[in-house]
Amino acid sequence: MDAIHYKVKENHQYITKAAYVVLGINLDGQKDILGIWIGENESSKFWLNVLNELKTRGIKDVFLFCVDGLTGFREAISAAFPNANIQRCIIHQIRSSTRFVSYKHIKELMADLKKVYQAISEEEARNNLSAFKDKWSKTYPSCVKSWEENWDILSTFFAYPPEVRKIIYTTNIIEGLNRQFRQITKNKPSFSNDDSLRKMLYLASQKIVERWTQRCRNWDIVLSQLSIMFEGRIPA
Repeated sequence: MDAIHYKVKENHQYITKAAYVVLGINLDGQKDILGIWIGENESSKFWLNVLNELKTRGIKDVFLFCVDGLTGFREAISAAFPNANIQRCIIHQIRSSTRFVSYKHIKELMADLKKVYQAISEEEARNNLSAFKDKWSKTYPSCVKSWEENWDILSTFFAYPPEVRKIIYTTNIIEGLNRQFRQITKNKPSFSNDDSLRKMLYLASQKIVERWTQRCRNWDIVLSQLSIMFEGRIPA
Protein backbone atom coordinates (compact mmCIF):
# COMPACT_ATOMS: atom_id res chain seq x y z
CA MET A 1 0.00 0.00 0.00
CA ASP A 2 1.47 3.32 -1.08
CA ALA A 3 0.63 6.71 -2.60
CA ILE A 4 1.74 8.74 -5.62
CA HIS A 5 1.03 12.48 -5.88
CA TYR A 6 -0.35 14.62 -8.72
CA LYS A 7 -1.62 18.15 -9.29
CA VAL A 8 -5.41 18.23 -9.67
CA LYS A 9 -7.66 21.25 -10.37
CA GLU A 10 -10.23 21.97 -7.69
CA ASN A 11 -12.17 25.20 -7.05
CA HIS A 12 -10.28 26.96 -9.86
CA GLN A 13 -6.84 26.17 -8.46
CA TYR A 14 -4.42 23.26 -8.66
CA ILE A 15 -3.75 21.34 -5.47
CA THR A 16 -1.69 18.26 -4.71
CA LYS A 17 -3.69 15.08 -4.32
CA ALA A 18 -2.61 11.53 -3.69
CA ALA A 19 -3.51 8.45 -5.67
CA TYR A 20 -3.50 5.64 -3.12
CA VAL A 21 -2.59 2.30 -4.66
CA VAL A 22 -3.09 -1.18 -3.25
CA LEU A 23 -1.11 -3.97 -4.88
CA GLY A 24 -1.59 -7.59 -3.86
CA ILE A 25 0.06 -10.97 -4.38
CA ASN A 26 -2.35 -13.91 -4.43
CA LEU A 27 -1.72 -17.54 -3.47
CA ASP A 28 -0.63 -18.31 -7.02
CA GLY A 29 2.20 -15.81 -6.68
CA GLN A 30 0.64 -13.40 -9.15
CA LYS A 31 0.68 -9.62 -8.61
CA ASP A 32 -2.40 -7.51 -9.24
CA ILE A 33 -3.50 -3.93 -8.67
CA LEU A 34 -6.48 -4.15 -6.33
CA GLY A 35 -7.54 -0.54 -6.53
CA ILE A 36 -6.68 3.16 -6.86
CA TRP A 37 -8.28 5.83 -4.68
CA ILE A 38 -7.90 9.62 -5.01
CA GLY A 39 -7.77 11.73 -1.86
CA GLU A 40 -6.11 14.67 -0.11
CA ASN A 41 -5.28 13.38 3.36
CA GLU A 42 -4.78 9.86 4.56
CA SER A 43 -6.26 8.82 7.89
CA SER A 44 -7.32 5.66 9.69
CA LYS A 45 -10.92 6.33 8.56
CA PHE A 46 -9.83 6.70 4.93
CA TRP A 47 -7.85 3.47 4.96
CA LEU A 48 -10.60 1.61 6.82
CA ASN A 49 -13.02 2.56 4.03
CA VAL A 50 -10.52 1.25 1.46
CA LEU A 51 -10.01 -2.04 3.27
CA ASN A 52 -13.72 -2.54 3.85
CA GLU A 53 -14.33 -1.96 0.14
CA LEU A 54 -11.77 -4.65 -0.66
CA LYS A 55 -13.51 -7.04 1.74
CA THR A 56 -16.85 -6.29 0.08
CA ARG A 57 -15.28 -7.08 -3.30
CA GLY A 58 -14.27 -10.53 -2.08
CA ILE A 59 -10.93 -10.44 -0.24
CA LYS A 60 -11.45 -12.83 2.65
CA ASP A 61 -8.03 -12.92 4.29
CA VAL A 62 -4.69 -11.14 4.19
CA PHE A 63 -1.59 -12.66 5.75
CA LEU A 64 0.60 -9.59 5.69
CA PHE A 65 0.44 -5.91 4.79
CA CYS A 66 3.60 -4.10 3.63
CA VAL A 67 3.20 -0.36 4.15
CA ASP A 68 5.16 2.85 4.48
CA GLY A 69 4.73 5.31 7.32
CA LEU A 70 1.48 6.92 6.18
CA THR A 71 -0.95 7.92 8.89
CA GLY A 72 -3.74 5.53 9.80
CA PHE A 73 -2.42 2.29 8.31
CA ARG A 74 -1.97 0.38 11.55
CA GLU A 75 -5.35 1.25 13.05
CA ALA A 76 -7.29 0.53 9.85
CA ILE A 77 -5.57 -2.80 9.22
CA SER A 78 -6.11 -3.95 12.79
CA ALA A 79 -9.81 -3.12 12.53
CA ALA A 80 -10.46 -4.67 9.10
CA PHE A 81 -8.06 -7.64 9.14
CA PRO A 82 -7.17 -8.29 12.80
CA ASN A 83 -5.28 -11.51 11.99
CA ALA A 84 -2.95 -9.85 9.48
CA ASN A 85 0.67 -9.05 10.22
CA ILE A 86 2.08 -5.62 9.38
CA GLN A 87 5.55 -4.87 8.03
CA ARG A 88 6.64 -1.26 7.75
CA CYS A 89 8.95 -0.67 4.80
CA ILE A 90 12.55 -0.60 6.03
CA ILE A 91 13.63 1.72 3.22
CA HIS A 92 10.94 4.27 4.11
CA GLN A 93 11.89 3.98 7.77
CA ILE A 94 15.55 4.64 7.00
CA ARG A 95 14.71 7.72 4.93
CA SER A 96 12.32 9.06 7.55
CA SER A 97 14.52 8.45 10.59
CA THR A 98 17.76 9.79 9.07
CA ARG A 99 16.49 12.89 7.28
CA PHE A 100 18.00 15.18 9.96
CA VAL A 101 21.29 13.32 10.35
CA SER A 102 24.33 15.43 9.54
CA TYR A 103 26.27 14.60 6.39
CA LYS A 104 29.43 14.07 8.43
CA HIS A 105 27.72 11.36 10.51
CA ILE A 106 25.45 9.67 7.98
CA LYS A 107 27.94 7.08 6.71
CA GLU A 108 28.91 5.89 10.18
CA LEU A 109 25.33 5.94 11.47
CA MET A 110 24.05 3.99 8.45
CA ALA A 111 26.75 1.34 8.98
CA ASP A 112 25.53 0.87 12.56
CA LEU A 113 21.88 0.90 11.51
CA LYS A 114 22.52 -1.72 8.86
CA LYS A 115 23.53 -4.11 11.64
CA VAL A 116 19.99 -3.76 12.98
CA TYR A 117 17.88 -4.44 9.89
CA GLN A 118 20.29 -6.93 8.32
CA ALA A 119 20.57 -9.05 11.47
CA ILE A 120 19.99 -12.80 11.21
CA SER A 121 17.36 -12.89 13.95
CA GLU A 122 15.21 -10.48 15.91
CA GLU A 123 17.23 -11.16 19.05
CA GLU A 124 20.41 -10.10 17.26
CA ALA A 125 18.60 -7.08 15.81
CA ARG A 126 17.41 -6.01 19.27
CA ASN A 127 20.94 -6.27 20.66
CA ASN A 128 22.28 -4.22 17.78
CA LEU A 129 19.50 -1.66 18.22
CA SER A 130 20.48 -1.35 21.87
CA ALA A 131 24.09 -0.70 20.85
CA PHE A 132 22.84 1.80 18.26
CA LYS A 133 20.87 3.59 20.96
CA ASP A 134 23.84 3.76 23.32
CA LYS A 135 25.99 5.32 20.62
CA TRP A 136 23.57 7.72 18.91
CA SER A 137 20.71 8.58 21.29
CA LYS A 138 22.32 11.77 22.60
CA THR A 139 23.21 13.09 19.14
CA TYR A 140 20.11 11.93 17.23
CA PRO A 141 17.39 11.05 19.77
CA SER A 142 14.54 11.31 17.26
CA CYS A 143 16.20 8.76 14.96
CA VAL A 144 16.61 6.23 17.76
CA LYS A 145 13.12 6.91 19.09
CA SER A 146 11.58 6.28 15.67
CA TRP A 147 13.07 2.78 15.51
CA GLU A 148 12.13 1.95 19.09
CA GLU A 149 8.53 3.17 18.85
CA ASN A 150 7.86 1.33 15.58
CA TRP A 151 9.84 -1.81 16.35
CA ASP A 152 6.76 -4.05 16.50
CA ILE A 153 6.00 -3.40 12.81
CA LEU A 154 9.61 -2.97 11.70
CA SER A 155 10.68 -6.37 13.02
CA THR A 156 7.84 -8.48 11.59
CA PHE A 157 9.97 -9.83 8.74
CA PHE A 158 12.41 -11.51 11.14
CA ALA A 159 9.79 -14.22 11.74
CA TYR A 160 9.89 -15.20 8.05
CA PRO A 161 12.43 -17.22 6.04
CA PRO A 162 14.81 -15.44 3.61
CA GLU A 163 12.62 -16.12 0.54
CA VAL A 164 9.70 -14.28 2.18
CA ARG A 165 11.82 -11.55 3.76
CA LYS A 166 12.98 -10.41 0.33
CA ILE A 167 9.37 -9.78 -0.68
CA ILE A 168 8.10 -8.06 2.45
CA TYR A 169 10.83 -5.98 4.06
CA THR A 170 10.37 -3.15 1.56
CA THR A 171 7.58 -1.73 -0.62
CA ASN A 172 9.88 -1.75 -3.67
CA ILE A 173 7.28 -3.72 -5.65
CA ILE A 174 4.69 -0.98 -5.43
CA GLU A 175 7.31 1.77 -5.80
CA GLY A 176 8.29 0.11 -9.07
CA LEU A 177 4.64 0.34 -10.09
CA ASN A 178 4.56 4.03 -9.19
CA ARG A 179 7.61 4.64 -11.37
CA GLN A 180 5.73 3.10 -14.28
CA PHE A 181 2.76 5.35 -13.54
CA ARG A 182 5.04 8.40 -13.63
CA GLN A 183 6.55 7.28 -16.90
CA ILE A 184 3.14 6.95 -18.50
CA THR A 185 1.81 10.26 -17.09
CA LYS A 186 5.03 12.31 -17.48
CA ASN A 187 3.51 14.38 -20.31
CA LYS A 188 0.44 15.16 -18.20
CA PRO A 189 1.70 17.38 -15.33
CA SER A 190 -1.79 18.17 -14.03
CA PHE A 191 -5.39 16.94 -14.25
CA SER A 192 -8.67 18.80 -14.58
CA ASN A 193 -10.42 16.77 -11.86
CA ASP A 194 -10.25 13.57 -9.80
CA ASP A 195 -12.00 11.51 -12.47
CA SER A 196 -9.52 12.43 -15.18
CA LEU A 197 -6.63 11.34 -12.94
CA ARG A 198 -8.45 8.17 -11.94
CA LYS A 199 -9.18 7.23 -15.56
CA MET A 200 -5.60 7.89 -16.65
CA LEU A 201 -4.19 5.67 -13.88
CA TYR A 202 -6.78 2.98 -14.55
CA LEU A 203 -5.85 2.78 -18.23
CA ALA A 204 -2.16 2.78 -17.32
CA SER A 205 -2.71 0.00 -14.78
CA GLN A 206 -4.37 -2.19 -17.39
CA LYS A 207 -1.29 -1.95 -19.62
CA ILE A 208 1.05 -2.62 -16.71
CA VAL A 209 -0.84 -5.66 -15.39
CA GLU A 210 -0.84 -7.24 -18.86
CA ARG A 211 2.94 -7.55 -18.57
CA TRP A 212 2.79 -9.28 -15.19
CA THR A 213 2.79 -12.82 -16.54
CA GLN A 214 5.30 -14.49 -14.23
CA ARG A 215 4.93 -15.58 -10.63
CA CYS A 216 7.06 -14.11 -7.87
CA ARG A 217 10.51 -15.67 -7.72
CA ASN A 218 10.81 -18.93 -5.74
CA TRP A 219 7.05 -18.92 -5.17
CA ASP A 220 6.82 -22.67 -4.56
CA ILE A 221 9.23 -22.30 -1.65
CA VAL A 222 7.44 -19.21 -0.39
CA LEU A 223 4.03 -20.89 -0.50
CA SER A 224 5.27 -23.99 1.33
CA GLN A 225 6.61 -21.73 4.09
CA LEU A 226 3.38 -19.74 4.27
CA SER A 227 1.27 -22.91 4.44
CA ILE A 228 3.07 -23.83 7.66
CA MET A 229 3.14 -20.34 9.16
CA PHE A 230 -0.54 -19.74 8.41
CA GLU A 231 -1.82 -23.26 8.89
CA GLY A 232 -5.56 -23.54 8.42
CA ARG A 233 -5.84 -20.23 6.57
CA ILE A 234 -4.78 -21.46 3.12
CA PRO A 235 -7.58 -23.21 1.21
CA ALA A 236 -6.88 -26.83 0.31
